[in-house]
Amino acid sequence: MTNYREILRLSSLGLNKTQIAQSVGCSRTTVIQVLNIADEKGISYPLPDDLSDRKLSELLFPSSKAKPEYKMPDYAYVEKELRRNGVTFNQLWLEYVEHCRQNGELPYQLTQFKKHYYDYAAKNNATMHLNHKPGEILQVDWAGTTAQVIDTDTGEAILAYVFVAVLPYSGYAYVEAFFSMNEECWITAHVNTFKYFGGVTRIIQCDNLKTGVTAHRKSEIILNKTYSEMAEHYRTAILPCRVRSPKDKAMVEGTVGVITNFILAALRNRRFLSLLELNTAIHERLIVFNHKPFQKREGSRASEFEEEKTFLLPLPERPFELSEWKVATVGPNYHISVDRQNYSVPYEYIKQKVDVRITKSTIEVFYGGNRICSHPRLYGRANQYSTVESHMPPNHQQYVQWNGDRFRRWAQKIGENTHTVIDALLSGYKVEQQGYKACMGILKLADKYSPERLENACRKALTYTPRPSLKNIQTILSSGQDKTPGESREAKNSSQYGFTRGAEYYEGRIK
Repeated sequence: MTNYREILRLSSLGLNKTQIAQSVGCSRTTVIQVLNIADEKGISYPLPDDLSDRKLSELLFPSSKAKPEYKMPDYAYVEKELRRNGVTFNQLWLEYVEHCRQNGELPYQLTQFKKHYYDYAAKNNATMHLNHKPGEILQVDWAGTTAQVIDTDTGEAILAYVFVAVLPYSGYAYVEAFFSMNEECWITAHVNTFKYFGGVTRIIQCDNLKTGVTAHRKSEIILNKTYSEMAEHYRTAILPCRVRSPKDKAMVEGTVGVITNFILAALRNRRFLSLLELNTAIHERLIVFNHKPFQKREGSRASEFEEEKTFLLPLPERPFELSEWKVATVGPNYHISVDRQNYSVPYEYIKQKVDVRITKSTIEVFYGGNRICSHPRLYGRANQYSTVESHMPPNHQQYVQWNGDRFRRWAQKIGENTHTVIDALLSGYKVEQQGYKACMGILKLADKYSPERLENACRKALTYTPRPSLKNIQTILSSGQDKTPGESREAKNSSQYGFTRGAEYYEGRIK
């Protein structure tokens, strides 16, 4: 399925339609069609948060139609004819269009006709000169040659992998060593590169390594999710090279060889006891490399970069924060568990599977591609809870809004005895919140009977026990004992363990 959201995002960054088509993995005609329809319907990037990819597709194309089948030109014939004097692309394309019409076939437009020819020429070892624009492309790769760091405990050599980034227009380069080529190191290398250059190019061109590209098929390109997020954060686009086509990023391939000779070979006899020490030495040589004069023209990579730097996109306010994605199931208590910590999710999603984006500072939860909540990340002891009140069912929310002091103030308005009962009840639990439900039940009795009767019932209950329960007070009110005269005589017959019925009760003088 064509990624219409990415087409609109890349268009908002100012990429032309050919570059967008290469990035998304679709035809230029599709890009033009999507942008025209979006313009007609007033759809532009950024899109609303609640607009999913499926809804966007339905807005753009209410009824999906089968993709048209185009007639592929005979590029062996095209290449042969182009060698003849006076033959141009336009002339061959017009002949191709006429042939398609005669046979009832659908021809490519001139731009696609040329694109497919360049693809054909590249596969057949044909070369073409590429004119790079300043600030447009950044090419990145891992060097084939590794460096070494000595383990201070064992004396063993630890391999360090070298990341190389280069701006094709100026040749200005950035180099850094890492102990791994995993996703974290790959993203960190890009972040450090942008910081070193002081800006961002409109396009990043990389190889098809798994930390960057999940799949590179004929019909589509699927980027690693974190790598794609990083590109969106820096407002740039990622255009992977074609599979097994190193000439697509010849500049970085050549720079890797130069870097290997100029930097790594020069450091081969030095012993480094830490990665920081190795990178310090690499950066010292990198400065010399970037300021080294060109052999066949005036200036250096550094002087050319000064001109190119003005064309770079500005850095965002904060650097990209590396994230990790997990899938979690919302439990019956409307929480998910991430690294033994618990985070609330709106209760409507109980038992649903959600995507969780984890960074050093934040936990974000997504369902169906839409973010449904976020929390500051918890650290420390296990099984802590981060709960948002609005995520709770309504019958749970009523208790969250209360605390012990509020219950005491409410009881004080009813009377001193009611305050004493509530205070004793709250003080009797190790965790005060355990008594909230009983306090709410006692104080609500004033609505059913009256504040005066509740106060009398609490006074009578305190003559029986210093810590009356909800059930004690309910019994007094329901039986009407709070209105019974002769309380002093009954008090004489009571004990700390409850009611004691004396002779007067059985004679019928106490009802």
